[in-house]
Amino acid sequence: MTLFEAPAPLAERLRPRTLDEVVGQRQLLGPGKPLRRLLESGRLNSLILWGPPGVGKTTLARLVAQYVKAHFISLSAVTAGVKDVRAAVDEAERRVARGERTILFLDEIHRFNKAQQDALLPHVERGLLTLIGATTENPSFEVNPALRSRARTLVLEPLSFEDVRDLLSRALRDERGLPGVDASDEALDLLARLSDGDARRALGTLEVAASLGNPVTPELVTDAYGKHLPAMDKGGEDFYNLISALHKSVRGSHPDAALYWLARMIAGGADPLYVARRIVRMAAEDIGLADPQALRLAVAAQQTAEFLGSPEGDLALAQLVVYLALAPKSNSVYVAWKHALDLAAEQQHPVPVHLRNAPTQLMRAQGYGKGYAYYFDDPEGSFAQTYLPDALNGLQIYAASGEGWEARVKERWQKLRELHTSPEPSS
Repeated sequence: MTLFEAPAPLAERLRPRTLDEVVGQRQLLGPGKPLRRLLESGRLNSLILWGPPGVGKTTLARLVAQYVKAHFISLSAVTAGVKDVRAAVDEAERRVARGERTILFLDEIHRFNKAQQDALLPHVERGLLTLIGATTENPSFEVNPALRSRARTLVLEPLSFEDVRDLLSRALRDERGLPGVDASDEALDLLARLSDGDARRALGTLEVAASLGNPVTPELVTDAYGKHLPAMDKGGEDFYNLISALHKSVRGSHPDAALYWLARMIAGGADPLYVARRIVRMAAEDIGLADPQALRLAVAAQQTAEFLGSPEGDLALAQLVVYLALAPKSNSVYVAWKHALDLAAEQQHPVPVHLRNAPTQLMRAQGYGKGYAYYFDDPEGSFAQTYLPDALNGLQIYAASGEGWEARVKERWQKLRELHTSPEPSS
């Protein structure tokens, strides 16, 4: 570093130099664990490192190259393209002629499109390049199957509170870190909690806090941390995991959890109207006729959110998820509808003649509508006639639950079924 160069960030200065300096990831690096065995054997396999930000994906890639004595080329899929891949291939060709191996580290590999990922395939397949891809997104969705089949996927976990706390203490002791800076235990505990398992965030915040004052106090940590929006890729797995958690919390009648997941989505930048549409679906799917008012309130909340906009309209969504979480639950109509769709797809049974529309003389002459008993003229005859095709007589599709308003529906439907005749019962 020259006089005019800025020092490297604390997280970069403290990057582990050996496997023993790595914090966390014991499921991969502990004795007998997958990555430890791979490195100790000296084998070099292509890898996909999948995990949240700041858990050591880049560090592990560099250590792999160090342990197997391979040349390391680092690219970011955010800025690199096929031209950069070709340059890496050319370099690997020159080195393989000298008996050297090359690792291509591709950060944010999910940012490469299919064509860009396909450009890597032949070079990975013939062993010219050993690929180590890093991603925060589920490789099952974001990495081409052909590329996944040639690489082993390793899952990295968020760092624990203890891991981050140890790392912060190390930063104050290590000569590469912040020697001479003191921090209270309360400050380090607070920072370890706020970091949410992200070592890079924790070290970056500590460095800023140390620039504000020495010793570092909880107040300085709060000032340095600022306001971080929850990490959420609006088109990625995290987004749909949050939707899933919200839906399941409503279904499980847990209003606190439902409010938390809703807040995570809204604070993370999700479109409130998209969230509203998903919640309307919950009202229809999981509450149903146990509380018919739920769907009306859901539509009203969606309209309120659209009319007021955010943040005022977000309160309507919060009110709605609490109502739905506390409401009685029934998916009887949801189940019945799926069953009805399956039956409709299996075979197209003709409409019984007495139920057919007869707007013309010719249709009436063919018997359309003949024998139909109009309920208000002949209630008894109306119940006695069939309403399903002969092949489906006796079929039961809808079964009312005993929840909420549908408990009354169940009782009425049982009486109605007794009135209806089923000359040829079937399952």
